[in-house]
Amino acid sequence: MRAVSDQRTIMPLRQYIDIPGSDGKFTLMPGYIDEPRSFGFKVVAKYPRAPDSPYGSHVGAVMVFDADEGIPVAMVDGAELTAIRTSAASALATRELARQDATVLAILGTGAQAEHHIHAIRAVRAITHVRIWGRHRERAQALVQRMQLPDNIQTHVADDAANAVLGADIVCTTTAAKTPLLSAASLAEGCHVNLVGAAIIEAAEVDVDVVAKSRFFVDYRPSAMAQAGELAAAIEQGVIDASHIAGEIGEVLSGRIDARQHDEQLTVYKSLGVAAQDLAAAMAACANAQQHDLGVNVDWH
Repeated sequence: MRAVSDQRTIMPLRQYIDIPGSDGKFTLMPGYIDEPRSFGFKVVAKYPRAPDSPYGSHVGAVMVFDADEGIPVAMVDGAELTAIRTSAASALATRELARQDATVLAILGTGAQAEHHIHAIRAVRAITHVRIWGRHRERAQALVQRMQLPDNIQTHVADDAANAVLGADIVCTTTAAKTPLLSAASLAEGCHVNLVGAAIIEAAEVDVDVVAKSRFFVDYRPSAMAQAGELAAAIEQGVIDASHIAGEIGEVLSGRIDARQHDEQLTVYKSLGVAAQDLAAAMAACANAQQHDLGVNVDWH
């Protein structure tokens, strides 16, 4: 993310194709990063699926090439890599933006992203309470059972989204919601929010007041301005303008932009996901696979 903010990457905006006769989308994310020097793309089919489907909502692959020789390096499962890198990015933002004494985590959503986010946020804060809400209570309960969290962490399945975030220090929204689930009034003073689920401009997980009343950070300004539904709605309604973006998370990491300014401040990180994350994660996975002799070797000749 430092490389993104230092303009050491090339990242065309995510491209979508609506698939006729279905609710599915085909998504393409190409890009280049300078360290490790590589380029490639992620292709994903995003289709709504039943909870018991053997496939998740995202099915696809990430393919990376060595930038010096232009030779393919690896092809990696796109769904698992996306879940890992997205939750890692949220944890990074949480590490930088959330209060140091944050212990209560609220998760909206019950899919793979929800599970990965619980693991990731626990890596950066001493979480003692986890609250989970989903549109189907039984799926939220199944997530709690699947997580098998330590006994010193209290878990609670909430009846609604507002109840889940009541008094929460950290909130992660990992839903497929098209319209806002939360208002600023439902969030505790000093809360940090990771907005993860909505990745198209027509969708938003929180209302415009959350955007307007927060110190608002993004992963990449160009994609946020083009595809962040919560930000677009607030600008369209005249509540804010583009200058409301406090900075990219990479600018926070480099020290160019201040993170949280005081403990009572509401902070938001809008995660759209960028190709640089996919490429860096895929290259790391490839290095690990080579070290442990995993995967299938392919002769590209």
